[in-house]
Amino acid sequence: MSFTITPTELKSRLDKGDKLVLVDVREPWEYAICKLEGSVLVPLATLQQSLGKLDREAEIIAVCHHGMRSADATGFLLQQGFTKVKNLIGGMDAWSTQVDPSVPRY
Repeated sequence: MSFTITPTELKSRLDKGDKLVLVDVREPWEYAICKLEGSVLVPLATLQQSLGKLDREAEIIAVCHHGMRSADATGFLLQQGFTKVKNLIGGMDAWSTQVDPSVPRY
């Protein structure tokens, strides 16, 4: 199983109505600039304390600005026993350039 997903793959899955939990691990000020519809903000620094709020059976897509923090979050969640976790490659910046240019870049 791959632990990554591209922006175009994610868009396709969302368009099909796949049930995904989008966990945005950026900071609140970044989330205020742009976000994926339906995503939940869980800053990376608070992820460990927020484990109880996440469904271990859900398919989770970790999102950040460029894909680095979400890669860390993906690895951490996998270590904690979450088995269906993927990192959005390139983060919100790639989403903006590859899927939806109306999403602000910063």
